[in-house]
Amino acid sequence: MKRISVSAFPNAKALPIYIAQERGLFSKRGIEVELDETEDSKAQREGLASGRIQIVQSAIDNGLALIVAGHDIVIVMGGEGGMNDFIVQPEIATLEDLRGRRLVVDSPDTAYALLARKMLKAAGLEYGVDYDMRPVGNGSHRLAAMLRDKENAGAVLNPPFTAQAKAAGMKSLGRLVDHLGPYQAGGAFAHRHWAQENSAALEAYIAGYVEALRWMREPANAAAQEAMLVERLRLAPDIAAATLQEMLEPGFGFMTDAKLDMDGLAAVLETRAATEGEDPRLSKMAGFIDESWYDRALAALGTR
Repeated sequence: MKRISVSAFPNAKALPIYIAQERGLFSKRGIEVELDETEDSKAQREGLASGRIQIVQSAIDNGLALIVAGHDIVIVMGGEGGMNDFIVQPEIATLEDLRGRRLVVDSPDTAYALLARKMLKAAGLEYGVDYDMRPVGNGSHRLAAMLRDKENAGAVLNPPFTAQAKAAGMKSLGRLVDHLGPYQAGGAFAHRHWAQENSAALEAYIAGYVEALRWMREPANAAAQEAMLVERLRLAPDIAAATLQEMLEPGFGFMTDAKLDMDGLAAVLETRAATEGEDPRLSKMAGFIDESWYDRALAALGTR
């Protein structure tokens, strides 16, 4: 049994990994997945860069950040478009109301913080001039910061934290996909040399993950998934049910079979260029995308 370490954020979007672990979808393919539940994207990137982590299942923008930093990273699978809501304190009615306020983020220079910066720039607000960002870590920390201090006026949140925030009286100024269009948020990436040297393990991981996604879409499995969310994430049953509904919503939740959305990926690159500047290492998608492991995994898994 080959052991691999996979890093993901400890939120509801890790559900396919939980399912694959508990239902033996990885082990039957000869791999044991150790799940590293990261506190923030910085720790996640450092873990992959050091070799402590072999696969990251998270915002692929973090993989792009590693490429810009000089690492040979390859994106091998999609997953979802972020499932992101722009959550604000109850007194905030418009994006303009965030002028002079503070947002809480994982890190100001990656993934969803870049999307927030792009969205606010379109509304006439410049980062560092009209509003500030405070890095606090993953979604649980962002929600906790907003609950603890109303000076933390807004944050990009995803399941289950969106449902928890709304239950606490906060509100959404809209889903990011509605503001900005398609976006390839979550996906899987690894060091190219590790992927090439461990093809069988990578394909086994992809196949197990996709099989878990297919299992999720069976209506008869909803109750088991809600129970898993309650147990793994300590959610109230009503929050677990609302969270699962979001994650299975067509066009918003998990993508079918975790296929990469090339239009969404182009949006990721455009957002990074607009906020962090152009980088020649990201000029050609073929240089950092390789779906060959995905294609072989899907061929072995079979169509539905």
